[in-house]
Amino acid sequence: MAKDVNQLGEEIIRVLKTCYDPEIPIDVYELGLIYDVMVNEENFNVKILMTLTTPNCPVAESLPAEVKEKVRSVDDVNEVELELTFDPPWSQELISEEGRLELGLL
Repeated sequence: MAKDVNQLGEEIIRVLKTCYDPEIPIDVYELGLIYDVMVNEENFNVKILMTLTTPNCPVAESLPAEVKEKVRSVDDVNEVELELTFDPPWSQELISEEGRLELGLL
């Protein structure tokens, strides 16, 4: 039986938490690099809106590709579209409370 869109969203977030920015020891989700995850209820296509810590980030090529590949590997996900944006620019305010704890910012 196919998952519902909420279950699929939770699985996608679990997978996103396995992708790390190599310069900061926190996953991209807790780091606040993922701005939005949209799952189409009809066909389970996924659109991810994400940013990087800086536009000239050393992993500007590899990190979005890793995120896209890992989300594509989730059962029932059909297509994955990843859009990189720098508006608004990433800042430390976007780091989750859990991420702030890990970095010792709290």
